[in-house]
Amino acid sequence: MNIEDFRNHCLSLKEVSEEMHFDKSKNDYDHNILVFSIGNKWFCLVNIEVFYCCILKSSPDVSADLQAEYDAVRPAYHMNHRHWISVFFNQDMPDSHIIEHVDEAYHRVLSSLPKYECHKLV
Repeated sequence: MNIEDFRNHCLSLKEVSEEMHFDKSKNDYDHNILVFSIGNKWFCLVNIEVFYCCILKSSPDVSADLQAEYDAVRPAYHMNHRHWISVFFNQDMPDSHIIEHVDEAYHRVLSSLPKYECHKLV
């Protein structure tokens, strides 16, 4: 998987926007983090220069199961470890499963939006 394909997939999801929230950071790594969101809620983060993992919104149960099954899945750095996971590319999780979990993160956030905000998005 490469950053262009990953980004295109995220942006193909309905009403997804992208933003570089940390562009004022003095840390080079943080400066290059691209955030994908729906409404004003994040569901995925990825570094566009050092493309080796993504950070995804998850549920505690799914997160625990994925971490038990795959070495590629770990608690997300600097995020709530119960609700966010890091998924490392080119390890034991196939790209197709990573994309499935991106979609699940998107749907998890979409379903958490207030009804009035969902109506504006669809």
